[in-house]
Amino acid sequence: MSTAMDPVGATPILTEQVYERLKGAITDGVLQPGQRVRQAELADHLGVSRAPVSHALHLLKHQGLVRESGRRGVEIAPIDPDMLRDVYQIRASLDSLAARLLATRFEQGKVTRADEQRLVAACAAGERLTLNAPLRERAQADVFFHREIYRLCGNPAIEETLAPLWPHIQRAMNTVMSFDEIRTRAWSEHARIVEFIREGRAAEAADAAWSHAANAGSETEHRLRSLSRDD
Repeated sequence: MSTAMDPVGATPILTEQVYERLKGAITDGVLQPGQRVRQAELADHLGVSRAPVSHALHLLKHQGLVRESGRRGVEIAPIDPDMLRDVYQIRASLDSLAARLLATRFEQGKVTRADEQRLVAACAAGERLTLNAPLRERAQADVFFHREIYRLCGNPAIEETLAPLWPHIQRAMNTVMSFDEIRTRAWSEHARIVEFIREGRAAEAADAAWSHAANAGSETEHRLRSLSRDD
């Protein structure tokens, strides 16, 4: 078991803490697809009893991040290209809506200077990452950028709807972001979306956000299928 996960302290929300720790390890690629998960080993590593680990694994199974594997017990679920295609279709529609709403708020003067700076900073932070940055840092920066748009757009239901889908998206990002041209193009597209949003150009922002997510979904699905064939 990787030592990248720090022990969890005993608290009333122990199951939630274990769940979040395991979800983060799966999302960041610390726990790899197909890797067997042993409850006793996890409990020892995290410094907890088996009960919160069992409950956390049940939640992760419900979310599709781990699965039963016969006599092997539980393993980290593979990244399914078909599922990712479906997820990106949902994301493209909601990203487009969020960008449209936020651009409209800019046009109406409803966005504070501090919030505008947060959006610009989120984009700039990703652009500053070098190609040598760990894949998980690149993916985390990408997720943070999009979540800033959701948080500022005025419709909290968008972020709430997409929240359970992001771990699946981020796992795929960690797989395909080794292709440098994808990373470079993504942040160029992010900057364009921010430009439209700040100028209050709602239709252009919506179109740019939809195209960005839809194209990312197609590229991700293609890369995943190619990697599966290579295996």
